[in-house]
Amino acid sequence: MNLRIFALATILGNGLMTVSCDKPSDDYVPTVSEDMELKAGKALKKGDLSIAEIALIDDGEFEELVAALLYVYDSLGTGLVDMFLNGTDQYTVFAPTDAAFDSLYSTLGISAITDLDAELVLNVLLYHVTDRRSAAHSVVPKNNPRTIQTLLEEASFKVDNMGIIWAIGNTANIGTDEDDKPMINISASNGIIHVIDAVILPIEV
Repeated sequence: MNLRIFALATILGNGLMTVSCDKPSDDYVPTVSEDMELKAGKALKKGDLSIAEIALIDDGEFEELVAALLYVYDSLGTGLVDMFLNGTDQYTVFAPTDAAFDSLYSTLGISAITDLDAELVLNVLLYHVTDRRSAAHSVVPKNNPRTIQTLLEEASFKVDNMGIIWAIGNTANIGTDEDDKPMINISASNGIIHVIDAVILPIEV
């Protein structure tokens, strides 16, 4: 993990940016105290670390996600790493755990993210990101499924009132890691992270 931290630091350097915080608003029924504060009109405070830094520091949780970001950076020269590390715009990331990536590798019969085409990996990563900050109650609806537009052009997924993502190629659950530990509304300086238990796919497999 320290090698990946060093790799990102070498590529872009460290640094935190001051960003604005949008006030979420919709009809999701909160289930934790933080969501109760959001429901009362208090915006989710921005964190001290960027999305990329949180992924790096959370040892053992997002190593495969970081590996995917570095793979597309090395192969395609994309700006995703810069966007998540030093960017000033706000994003919401649906972050698959390492266990989610391991399950995908097993399904596809591969051993690492680098066994896949870099353009495909880029599309998959973009499918996990939406524009602007969206706390859990702005993602999970109270009743009818909500459509979430992603950064992958013309690609979206739906979320139902149970927190299940209905993607083009599969489904995932929002808000838990492999130990069923709640992990929503992880606030970064440049967005919000919601942990999901599967790598959602923008294509049928």
